[in-house]
Amino acid sequence: MNPVELEVARNRLEGIAEEVGDVLVSTAYSPNIKERRDCSAALFDAEAQCFAQAAHIPVHLGAMPASVERAAHLKPEEGDVVGVNDPFAGGTHLPDVTLVSPVFVEGEHVGYVATRAHHADVGGTVPGSMPADSTSIHDEGLRVPPVRLVEGGESNEAFLETFLANVRGPDERRADLRAQVSANERGVERLSEYVEKNGTQAFDALIEYAEKRARDELSGLADGAGEATERMDGGPRIEATVEVDGDELEVDFSGTSETHDGNLNAPRAVAESAVAFVVRCVTSDDVPANSGSVAPVEVRIPEGSLLDPEPPAAVAGGNVETSQRVVDAVVEALREATNAPLPSQGQGTMNSVTVGNDGFSHYETVGGGAGATPERDGTDGVHVGMTNTLNTPVEALEREYPLRVEKYAVRDGSGGGGAQVGGDGIVRRFIVLEDASVSFLTDRREGAPKGAEGGGNGDTGVNLVDGEEVGARAVVEVEEGTSVEVRTPGGGGYGGGEDAND
Repeated sequence: MNPVELEVARNRLEGIAEEVGDVLVSTAYSPNIKERRDCSAALFDAEAQCFAQAAHIPVHLGAMPASVERAAHLKPEEGDVVGVNDPFAGGTHLPDVTLVSPVFVEGEHVGYVATRAHHADVGGTVPGSMPADSTSIHDEGLRVPPVRLVEGGESNEAFLETFLANVRGPDERRADLRAQVSANERGVERLSEYVEKNGTQAFDALIEYAEKRARDELSGLADGAGEATERMDGGPRIEATVEVDGDELEVDFSGTSETHDGNLNAPRAVAESAVAFVVRCVTSDDVPANSGSVAPVEVRIPEGSLLDPEPPAAVAGGNVETSQRVVDAVVEALREATNAPLPSQGQGTMNSVTVGNDGFSHYETVGGGAGATPERDGTDGVHVGMTNTLNTPVEALEREYPLRVEKYAVRDGSGGGGAQVGGDGIVRRFIVLEDASVSFLTDRREGAPKGAEGGGNGDTGVNLVDGEEVGARAVVEVEEGTSVEVRTPGGGGYGGGEDAND
């Protein structure tokens, strides 16, 4: 394909992925999907290679190919939809449910459409299925290996009823699953129309082009090797060694802690997606994000470690917290290896907060400070790293749940000082209007986000219940009228300055 044809194809196919996501958001019921947009969409060829994706959630998109590959083992036929949330089959954590639909044109299998959405509850020991104190995958909800949710256009009601019998808020779960199926159907329709008119040659061409561009970009970095260690709150350690050699990049996590007794374990697909995110950050924006863009990258992860656990290890926190700190470790190692002017560390946590009882389940992540760069200050109050969701608007939260927001503001002064200052975190405080369970699954409450090139560190985060500080990971049973507050970390500053260490 010539460059013009390839660019037209790229925009058309990425547009299909974006449309799939729009359908999901517009038809979903739960605020977590329709308001926070905690969902993603991508397109794959018949060999389960991603050739186009929407600009959605990095931790979803980087791990999704592994789920599509496992779903493909069922050899789904036309009209089938395969569902999977198993973290040991390419999933991220149990609330993230992936639906995979095959695409056929005139009887020929040409690809797959996949969506991944975070469902507000999939069972487990606490509402929201994100227990901070889980020690086994069985504590976290219903684990589903690849299964036909729809077969030949007909819903698998036996499975669906079994699934809904094991979750809180079954009506909301059913509605969100229907939204995902509808989104997949739109993608199948649009991709079929595209192939009927244009064929499939753009699929391989886009992957090959992305690999070429990624190799060109990596060749522009200085060759070298670097090491970095990040220690999470409570002790788990991530060690990353990065080596840049010409147009190839190797990331080795030897020395990383063994499987965590709690839930900070990150499935291998999550760790690989974090590396893919860093590669995207150090290459040009116009390099297509697909399987080709990570082809020059080799990732080595010790089996049985924090980043490649075996079942029945708990993983709820690995997806939201460990993934963020993997990014921090790889960026710092890459900085040492190449002397590239990389940003200082952002908040390094998703600040997951879940509140619920038998009648409702509310889950959200809370933004914080972004790290400063050589050119500009860090952004205040945003999601950084492996997440790309929006906030839950106060109006939507109070309409849907027995919660009342008392304060939602920028946490002034929480970013690190320097020539360019780090972004400030957020203060979010709400009153629980019914007896409920509150689960905090957070990090950076002990170790601060680091500044770079002499910049100051950002402030650590704080979790409070009725004004009393609780730990980074805690489950608290609260009564009606209890105040719950999260103060999120600031980003690190960049470059020396008078206020760098204030």
